[in-house]
This record gives sequence, structure tokens and C-alpha cells, in this order.
Amino acid sequence: MHNNNNAETKKEEREQIVELGSDITKSEKGNIYTLTIIGQVEGHQVLPENAKTTKYEHVLPLLAGIEESDETDGLLLLLNTVGGDIEAGLAIAEMVAGMKKPTVSLVLGGGHSIGIPLAVCTKKSFITPTASMTVHPVRMTGLVVGAPQTFRYFQRIQEQIADFVTENSGISKKQFEKYMMATGEMATDVGTILYGKEAVSSGLIDHLGGLSDALDALHKMIAENKKEKEAYNH
Repeated sequence: MHNNNNAETKKEEREQIVELGSDITKSEKGNIYTLTIIGQVEGHQVLPENAKTTKYEHVLPLLAGIEESDETDGLLLLLNTVGGDIEAGLAIAEMVAGMKKPTVSLVLGGGHSIGIPLAVCTKKSFITPTASMTVHPVRMTGLVVGAPQTFRYFQRIQEQIADFVTENSGISKKQFEKYMMATGEMATDVGTILYGKEAVSSGLIDHLGGLSDALDALHKMIAENKKEKEAYNH
């Protein structure tokens, strides 16, 4: 009976990796939940089946569970995303920013567009040297009402994103908006592409590094948390 339970648990864990791109790693240093934000962040519209997506209705309850769980000590957020739905992306970012547990992000490949708030929402952020991040103004596809209110709505969303990014990283609002509105950086588009070193030197991302660096930072934060808890209990 005991073996059956173990087999079922392992099967559930495998399914979770396949379905959500998430995994929990247990070690002496602490239990780390790894969550991936990949492809496009899906909003209220369901994207085609051939598109790789991150669904906010999966991620939000998962984050609440991680924060509440006694079995999880920290969260590692792995990012390789083109961006996607603004509200869904900000909802996930706000959720992570509001967590008390240690959180670390690592940008691999790309952390573009709404992927930027997702990269900076953790307590510490890392980027690999080859990874890139595209900072650009808010845009929308499809039918848009041609009214002054629409333009103001875009402006306000842009301000919200700029505020969130600057509050959760070391970049100034002036610099972030400068990157957002740059011309001549991207062909037929407005904005800036930042690679690893530039993302760190601008203050947008905390550190240049890879998986082991991100895990080391998370383990240190977990150890500090445990010390604080022990001191509080004594």
C-alpha cells in the first residue's frame, strides 16, 4: 500500500511538470518550488493550441498554495517569455511581489514586454548573459476605439507598469521610460532590447548569473529565514 502511494505521488509530480512546467525539489538546504513562465502569458482569450502559454488561472492558485505551504521554503521563477496579456502578467507579478517567502527569478532566453514585471517581482533577480529583455510601450492588436480615452487608457497602463517595475527594481522611472520610448533601436518599432549585462548595469535586474547563482541566492535567503524563525521561537 505504501509503495502505491509513492508511485501515485511520483505520477502526480510528473504530471505537474508536464502540465504546469513546475517542480518541487527537496533537500537539506530547503524545499524549492520551481515555476516556469514560458511562451505567451495567456489572458482572458484562449490562445491557439499550437502556442506555448502560461495560464494565469493555473499560476495564481499555485502561488497562493506555495505561500501557505509548510513544505515549501522558497520559489524559483524561470522565465523565457515573449510577454502577452498585460493584466494577467501583472496579476502574477503582483502575487509574487506580495509573497513573504524567499523568491528568486532567472531570465533565460527572453523576458520580454510584460515579462519584465515578472522578472523583477521577486526579492532577487538574475539574468544569463545571452538572455534579452524588450522594453516597449503598451500596444494592442485588433479593433481599438479611436477616441482620446483609449489613448489615455494606454498611458495609464503604461504608468502602472513603469511604477511597478521601478518599485521592484533598481532602475529609475526616467531611464525605464527612456528605454520604452527609444527610436532607432528596433526595426519598425519603438523600444529597446537589453541583453544580460545591460539589464544589470541599468538596474533593471539585480545580478548576472545562471542557475547555480540563482539557487545559491535562494538557499541563503531560506537559511536567513530559518534563523529568524528560530530566534523568534526562542
